[in-house]
Amino acid sequence: MKMKMLLFLLLLGIVGPHCTSARTHSLKYFYTASSGVPNFPEFVVVGLVDEVEMMHYDSNTKRAEPKQDWMSNITAKIPQYWERETQNLMGKQQIYKNNIEIVKQRLNQTGG
Repeated sequence: MKMKMLLFLLLLGIVGPHCTSARTHSLKYFYTASSGVPNFPEFVVVGLVDEVEMMHYDSNTKRAEPKQDWMSNITAKIPQYWERETQNLMGKQQIYKNNIEIVKQRLNQTGG
């Protein structure tokens, strides 16, 4: 009877060398650039893990920031992490802003 129970538990993956179960997680970043939208930043980046916001950057605050305690705890071990992320996203903000201007010119959209 003990052997059958052990085999059953092994098949379920509860015991044995592979005790941890494999999980699928998602990591998504959304970049939004706009021009001339009142009360909305020109550039916003949101990072999600499993559909939960874990970081945020926008052109009004010009600062990348953690949105979850676990993200703050992980990055606390790397003091320069958020400054480096901020600088990186400020560069991308300029690229997106330039791209919007190029599209506006090509579509003859100078305003509105």
